Amino acid sequence: MTGRKPSKPVRNIRAAVFREQGTSLTIEPVEIEGPREHEVLVRLAAAGICHTDIGYADDWGTTQPVILGHEGAGTVVEAGKKVKGLAPGDHVVLSYGSCGECSPCRRGRPAECRNLMELNFGFSRLDGSSAYGSGVHGHFFCQSSFATYSLATERNSVKVPGNLPLRVLAPLGCGMQTGAGTVMNSLAVSAGSTIAVFGTGSVGLAAVMAARIVGAAKIIGIDIVPARLKLAGKLGATHLIDARLEDVSTAIRKITGKGIDYSVETTDDDDMFGLALGLLNPRGKAALLSGRSGPKSLPGGRKALSVIQGDADPQIFIPKLIELYRAGLFPFDRLEKFYRFAEINEAMDDSRKGRTVKPVLLFGSSRVSF
Repeated sequence: MTGRKPSKPVRNIRAAVFREQGTSLTIEPVEIEGPREHEVLVRLAAAGICHTDIGYADDWGTTQPVILGHEGAGTVVEAGKKVKGLAPGDHVVLSYGSCGECSPCRRGRPAECRNLMELNFGFSRLDGSSAYGSGVHGHFFCQSSFATYSLATERNSVKVPGNLPLRVLAPLGCGMQTGAGTVMNSLAVSAGSTIAVFGTGSVGLAAVMAARIVGAAKIIGIDIVPARLKLAGKLGATHLIDARLEDVSTAIRKITGKGIDYSVETTDDDDMFGLALGLLNPRGKAALLSGRSGPKSLPGGRKALSVIQGDADPQIFIPKLIELYRAGLFPFDRLEKFYRFAEINEAMDDSRKGRTVKPVLLFGSSRVSF
């Protein structure tokens, strides 16, 4: 993704800048370059807020000041000379970045890209350059979509139908892709099986919907937020466990008569992590989505998988999710609540406190009923 420097002047944008842990993001003017030969400039219509954005701002972010955001959706306004398949006016959903040149990328497995960390968390292009001015770092997940414009790449920009609302599609780029991909790709959950989803936030609920699509017989949702559990029941969970009120292990064994064939662990809670592994049936599989690694070996042919982005190729999987949405099988829009860009700190706080499952920011002239 290196190439000639842009000949066009920089553009002034507005971006929510994270400057210091424990403080609110501030919306500021920032300069951004035009696209290089394999890049696209996207005018954002919407951007989902993901747990990774909040985690970076609250706990583990070290690079500052930065523009976060990695669930953008918008319209291409300019494309680099060598960009294929995208043109100004196209609607796109932005996902995670991959290089396209390493062996995993060439095999169609971009989630295993050898440059994954540098591209998504390096806050620069692979050649070390930055498109952003004023000392602000961008290129988060090759998009930094908490801004009015995003500089993305042809690989992480997925063309989507122009007759669907971009504000609804934005979360497909990470949270929905990760949850659904974990069930459909990473675990390859089989029809008639039993699956437990630990944590029914946006990623967990996407996993619940995907488990219903593939025909799992028993889909168990576990959480401590009653509203999320209620929604999980509407979206496909056959059984619900409130971990504040029930012993989760006892409840699962009562439901299944034994253990579970698959588990999806999203909580990063020590007890839930242990149960996601410990309750597996022989040859069962656990997907770990909180960044932890499971033990190298488990008895009885059991497996623990550390999953990134649901092992999904965005160019293939996001269109698949859109078709499932159109067919009424993947109603992820029921998770969304919309906020104006200026309300970004309120939206993040609502997500932290469990008041909103999937906050989505709206930019520019986008309007919905609040």
